[in-house]
Amino acid sequence: MKLALVVPGGVDRSGEFRVIPALLALIGRLARAHDVHVFALHQEAAAGRWELAGATVHNIGDGWTRVRAIAAIRAEHRRAPFDLVQAIFSGSCSLVAVAAAKWLRRPSLVHVAGGELVALHAIGYGGRRKWKGRLREAVVLRGADVVTAASAPIIDALAALGLKARRVPLGVDLRGWSPLAPHGRGAGPARLIHVASLNRVKDQPTLLRALAALAKAGLAFRMDIVGVDTLHGEMEQLACRLGLEDRVRFHGFKTQRELRPMMESADLLVLSSLHEAGPLVLLEAAVAGVPAVGTAVGHLAEWTPSAALAVPVGDWAALAGAISRVLADEALRLQLAAAAQCRAVREDADHTARAFEALYLRLLAARG
Repeated sequence: MKLALVVPGGVDRSGEFRVIPALLALIGRLARAHDVHVFALHQEAAAGRWELAGATVHNIGDGWTRVRAIAAIRAEHRRAPFDLVQAIFSGSCSLVAVAAAKWLRRPSLVHVAGGELVALHAIGYGGRRKWKGRLREAVVLRGADVVTAASAPIIDALAALGLKARRVPLGVDLRGWSPLAPHGRGAGPARLIHVASLNRVKDQPTLLRALAALAKAGLAFRMDIVGVDTLHGEMEQLACRLGLEDRVRFHGFKTQRELRPMMESADLLVLSSLHEAGPLVLLEAAVAGVPAVGTAVGHLAEWTPSAALAVPVGDWAALAGAISRVLADEALRLQLAAAAQCRAVREDADHTARAFEALYLRLLAARG
């Protein structure tokens, strides 16, 4: 098959920085058997083209991006026809993919992978905050031949809008991020880790307030926070005001190779997001044998209470309680780790690629 994948970015030519690991894993697996062309809307400001993971990346760049993306798909189709068009993320990606597919009379798929279905007005986040976004999603998602999403909460959100969707998690590449048996806690303070960009939707204030409560209760711990700081030091300042400067370390962005040893040494992953479609880091932690606690979003909501512990969104006291509970009960911590690893390994990157390929074949067979 010849496949067109439309993505917002995550496919930097370095293959290491500004990438989405699960997306690269999917592209690489599809490219082994198919001719894959990735149309990245905003990877770089200027238009460009490069090879990555066995696929050809067409970077559209700034300025009339959606119009030029549709034109780029049509141009490549004229060179050799596409069999189908798929968007990874809805929003602008789905608009481009579905419009191009309609124009070319090809089937289209949309994978909802972000905040396209939410409206978090307090932080200015979500595809449904404004009527234009709500109208776009209603039209585009109904125009797609197949809609998929990574987790049950997103499937439920789509069902509430009258849309039937299939669950396809974006899994971990077990070749590059291999499974490690869950390990017992060592001596000394508990090792906690939080991996996420510092931004409003990840809600690090709830995380830091939970940690401050644990510190006040006398729990010995160290927290490593890994992720790009989009808030210009605001979270570091909050950590200092809460008296956490000796317990919390902000590391900024880390590549997968740099992150792996930090993850392996952790006793617990802690997430505090207001919304997640996944997240991938939960799956990565599970593969590395590290259990998780966090807010009831995405896979955390799916997995609780057998493979993770989830608490209400924004509830720092409940988050502190969940962390304390897991760290105080080693049998529970190891049980959560083992159950999470089984789930993440079962739905790895190979599973993702097979699931999408099965959908492609079904769509093409239906079209005759």
